[in-house]
Amino acid sequence: SRRSLQINCTKMKSKQGYEPIGDERPLELGGRGDSSSSHNDDNNGDATTKSTLMMGAAAVILATLAFLIGRSTTSTPGGEETAILPNLNNMPTRICEIYSSSHTSSKLLKSGSGGIQMIQTSFAEPSKQWSEVACVNVKNRRHLQEQDEEQQQEYGTAQINIDFDKVAFPDRPPILGFGGAFTEAAALNFNSLSQQGQDAVIELLFGKSGLGYTLGRTHINSCDFSVESYSHDDTDGDFTLDDFDTEVTHDLESGMVDMMLLAQKSVDESFPKEVDEYGMRIIASPWSPPSWMKAPTSDDVEGALHAELMTGSALPVCLRDGVGEDSKYAASWALFFDKFITAYANHGVKFYGVTVQNEPEFPAPWDACAYDVSHEGDFIANHLGPQLEKSHPDVKLLFFDHNKDHMVKWANELLAKDHPASKYIDGTAVHWYAGGMDRLLDGAQGNSNMHRMVSELDVMDVRKDHVLLGSEACHCPTTGYAGGDLSIAWARAMRNVHTILADLAAGSNGFIEWNLILDSIGGPNHLGNLCDSPVLAVPHRALDAEKDFPAQLGFEHAGHPFGEVHGDNKTREELNAEGSPAKYLDLGVVVQPMYYYVGHITRFIRPGSRAVHGLVGASAGDPEVRTFRPKGQRVAGGGINDLARNGIEVTLWPCEGSTRQEWLLNEQKQLQVFGHDWLGAPTTSCLAKKPDKDFDGLLLTTCNIDENKSGLFEVLPVEGKQSKVHIVSSNNKKSCLVVQPLRNNGGAYGPRGGGQVNVGSCDHPWAEWGFDSSTGEITSSVFDALGEVCLTTGWPFLQVGAFDTSATTAANGAVIVTNEAGEHANYVIKNRDETVLAASVPPKSIQTITFN
Repeated sequence: SRRSLQINCTKMKSKQGYEPIGDERPLELGGRGDSSSSHNDDNNGDATTKSTLMMGAAAVILATLAFLIGRSTTSTPGGEETAILPNLNNMPTRICEIYSSSHTSSKLLKSGSGGIQMIQTSFAEPSKQWSEVACVNVKNRRHLQEQDEEQQQEYGTAQINIDFDKVAFPDRPPILGFGGAFTEAAALNFNSLSQQGQDAVIELLFGKSGLGYTLGRTHINSCDFSVESYSHDDTDGDFTLDDFDTEVTHDLESGMVDMMLLAQKSVDESFPKEVDEYGMRIIASPWSPPSWMKAPTSDDVEGALHAELMTGSALPVCLRDGVGEDSKYAASWALFFDKFITAYANHGVKFYGVTVQNEPEFPAPWDACAYDVSHEGDFIANHLGPQLEKSHPDVKLLFFDHNKDHMVKWANELLAKDHPASKYIDGTAVHWYAGGMDRLLDGAQGNSNMHRMVSELDVMDVRKDHVLLGSEACHCPTTGYAGGDLSIAWARAMRNVHTILADLAAGSNGFIEWNLILDSIGGPNHLGNLCDSPVLAVPHRALDAEKDFPAQLGFEHAGHPFGEVHGDNKTREELNAEGSPAKYLDLGVVVQPMYYYVGHITRFIRPGSRAVHGLVGASAGDPEVRTFRPKGQRVAGGGINDLARNGIEVTLWPCEGSTRQEWLLNEQKQLQVFGHDWLGAPTTSCLAKKPDKDFDGLLLTTCNIDENKSGLFEVLPVEGKQSKVHIVSSNNKKSCLVVQPLRNNGGAYGPRGGGQVNVGSCDHPWAEWGFDSSTGEITSSVFDALGEVCLTTGWPFLQVGAFDTSATTAANGAVIVTNEAGEHANYVIKNRDETVLAASVPPKSIQTITFN
């Protein structure tokens, strides 16, 4: 039988320029060639002609082979051409092979007829986004078995187990979609572009050839991503809001309303079959009431009747006379929601829902209004809930709208059936931020709480149509374009995808990015809180821009707080080679890597999709072989661990042999991990001695003994059980490291997908581990029937998300494979133990496989 190629590649650099700009696509195996190509019809050609033809054929074959193994000659971000040469020291890659069968057990796979397709975006070839990967159809499964028997004795092949017929949350709402926020900053940047540029941005974000966003968010009054604070009624004491600007003139003049209308039009035209049930759904969130409604803060003069500014907030609640039943200010603020919703509806924008307050636990230095859980509950029960029920019963009310750490605590109080606010609450909004000042933890914390939240919804018997929505996420500070380091921009893209897939697996119904579009430095923001967005407006880079067109427009006052904008120093050719297409740059638009990464999800997981079981399992075959660690190698693979960082949750996943699962019991008896952050700075962290109060599991913490935060452990054999050990706390000899299964049974991942670790009784089987000091792996067999798991920093390098999309306008099903490692990973996808595809995913790459 035919055997797959076993060739790997390494890079050698030569000093040559960038590739020509063009609409490049990889070779398609078995596809038609260019019909206009010339060829030699002379059968009696001389030796030179034959030699030329043979060399040409060899070149085509080598190019095809290079593509099939996932690599081709490309250009590095620095402008050097990269040549690909064989490297027989590393693990071989697999070509993409589809294993067809007429006897599939899956209803979903039986219902389709269009086959399987794969697209890929890879750091090795950043300018070839969403490129189709050529796959070979194989009907002889014996070929796969022979290949696996040969390869898996030496090299790892991850087993990706999916079940298209096993919907994770059949009784909850389906996925509603994905989107971004229509802030004033977004509208101003959008309007800074030419008509061609604006048309391109709308198509990029909402069109069928773009991301196909169907969710949005906007602010009631100003937010930090406004040029300055503003309100739609500044008349002190106007409790009936007679002076409310029913035209919302500020939002009209800034372009916010028109941008929403253009988005709605694009969605309606691009996805006509989705309009009746889904369409464009926008939620509105307040940052601050008018200052006359707010209690004075510590920054106000002594004896002030109300706050002078909309920025900042009094505690524990911002409103002047609280939120009790008789509060005039709370009643007026609830009426403000009513009038705002009506004003927008009169312009053609009908809101899907509102949140009570953006980040209520944070009295931010920008526009803010704080509530603790009890005060938000009282405001809903006494004012906002009844007001919306009377005036806008179709508008959903979402509570919380803050980070994952306290989400469950708020739910336990406000969603309880005996709480008067619960009957008004239709959903929960949640942000992805870590809450502290370490921005590299954003999107990395709280997934265990997402699982816990969905479990609580069931335990508390909350209505099945309760929506759980990711309502804000972005990377800060500044933009990938401004920073100029493609590897950091790529790391941000990978973090976005990880968080979206993890949230959906836990039961989330959608994900909304923060600003849809910003300027080159990530503004404007009137407090200088500059952040990133998938698309950037750089009108000074447009081909039709005047010579003296400014790099920053009048609405941007931040200057250059993080230094020069490195992207402005790169040529269009350089940016194009880095994956920001020149055709958009010529219109004044930078499209960043996170755009293309998230597109691997949004373009295929359409509204109405549902998460199904999917998990990256360990490599099959020899138990010594891991996905990233071949047989005989004791050093962990996968490249640098960028999650060896204080604050990262310690979890349990199938073993992959990577540095994210490599532990050292050091001389101080701490369990220590090592790595580097996105900036290249070395990091080291140790396992905490007690669970985090918000996430109820162990995190990584400082290894500084004097701070007394890390655990001290002894590894002792379990009596009567060979190779099993207890990892005993030196602080309490009766406490051991224990497995803590996820609530929600792990959602779409199942129980082995991200379970927590805690300290507990040494007498329980959950306290039994394997510890291989030569590889650094700490393993548990508590899920014995499913396979062992390894102690992991955060999550594995290789991840998957699987979805039933048969109820949508997309394919019947989709699988997203993402590899954050610095090395490629071979894998086999099995649906109910039936192999459907074998392939390899390059380093720092994402693939979407659709089943039609």
